[in-house]
Amino acid sequence: MLTKVYGSAVFGVDATTITVEVNVDNGIGYHLVGLPDNAIKESNYRIAAALQNNGYKIPGKKLILNMSPADLRKEGSAYDLTLAMGILAATEQIQTKHPLDAYIIMGELSLDGSLQPIRGALPIAIKAMEEGFKGFVLPTQNAKEAAIVEGLEVFGVDNISQVIDFFNEGVSLEQTIVDTEAEFYEHLSNPEFDFADVKGQESIKRCMEIAAAGGHNVILIGPPGSGKTMLAKRLPSILPPMSLGESLETTKIHSVAGRTMQKSGIMTSRPFRSPHHTISDVALVGGGQYPQPGEISLAHNGVLFLDELPEFKRGVLEVLRQPLEDREVTISRARFTVTYPSSFMLVASMNPSPGGYFNDPDAPVVSSPAEMQRYLSKISGPLLDRIDIHIEVTPVPFEKLSEERKGEASAVIRDRVSAARKLQTDRFEAFDNIHYNAQMGVKQIRTYCKLEQASLDLLKTAMERLNLSARAYDRILKVSRTIADLENSENITGDHISEAIQYRSLDRDGWFG
Repeated sequence: MLTKVYGSAVFGVDATTITVEVNVDNGIGYHLVGLPDNAIKESNYRIAAALQNNGYKIPGKKLILNMSPADLRKEGSAYDLTLAMGILAATEQIQTKHPLDAYIIMGELSLDGSLQPIRGALPIAIKAMEEGFKGFVLPTQNAKEAAIVEGLEVFGVDNISQVIDFFNEGVSLEQTIVDTEAEFYEHLSNPEFDFADVKGQESIKRCMEIAAAGGHNVILIGPPGSGKTMLAKRLPSILPPMSLGESLETTKIHSVAGRTMQKSGIMTSRPFRSPHHTISDVALVGGGQYPQPGEISLAHNGVLFLDELPEFKRGVLEVLRQPLEDREVTISRARFTVTYPSSFMLVASMNPSPGGYFNDPDAPVVSSPAEMQRYLSKISGPLLDRIDIHIEVTPVPFEKLSEERKGEASAVIRDRVSAARKLQTDRFEAFDNIHYNAQMGVKQIRTYCKLEQASLDLLKTAMERLNLSARAYDRILKVSRTIADLENSENITGDHISEAIQYRSLDRDGWFG
């Protein structure tokens, strides 16, 4: 007897439906074909124990199980439940009251028949809905995540016996229903970190507000303990709230990486990723033998924070250049290619010298010029070229630290940032790949960053006196456009240019020779 059951495989951030065909024949043997990996090949032991512990068995007949399409590599243990239900139906141990071919069935089996969570539940559910499946049976831990998709019945189960009773005897399962919009808006405005907690540092808060408003990459330079990490962690709290579309897209990537959203099923706050400086280039951009999204994709629609930038291996930093430009990363293998989105804001921090102090006569550690040059040379010009704002962070004086007065709350700053972003969204409505000022190309800069003669003279004087490099020119114009947007000003004035010039510390003489 031949039975068909359906599962799903995830490649990149999209799913492909897998048909599991189970054929029972005379003889003895268990033959699993269709390019399964070792985790799937071992499934017969898990399935045999789970069935036996729940009153069923793999019969002593010849079983041929084909996973179609047969030329597509299958991986992971999420097919255990699919294969087990196919075996039970093909050997007529169960009679199907509900048609098996109307459901996607996925789950990893424990030996007692209980189910373990799977990866990629959201993209699998989206594909199932698109292909007209009636429902999706999967572990309870992933049910909320899959139930985000409308038009698909989602059943979270804890044990294979529940699945058998559902198909064999028609015992109803509790459908998981998520009101996506209600969940989304309920968790939207509760930031874990708030700018109100930061004492002093008003100029740096202003700088972070500008970075958030224009989507600009930023690097913070300052001695240990000056508050660089504290400020960076609070940046997501002032970014505009994610749209429902962005939220679903971000959830999809985290689902593929195996980070289940059990509480609400959907990510409502922008991701903040802070990898350690010992990270490899594959872990940062994604990849591996069976490609998985890296840190830059997990930071999609959020913030990637690289603390102590010069401590990262130079090769690791160089692989960031293309994703920063293209806002996606493509991983190619001999048999397939996957593309992960990676549109993130880069926030980096560094000490001004190996010892942590620079141009400070009272510094406990002084670095030699050779050590300084070796330290700074780890950051390449092309990478620095993609960072719009450089700002020096100074330690907070005791008077500010001991103040009782709280600073401006993140919610207030976020309102201003959101208003500026709306101006940019309207401005770049005609462009597919440009949504905010940081993404402007040369053509858009010439169109939207026109200067009056007085402002042009000011910029020319500043570039000559401060010895600013050519790369600083476009960056200053982009940042000044954002400052003007924050003030709801149609034209860029001299004040906007003056402020933008302050945010190019590393272009000045004395940093990079």
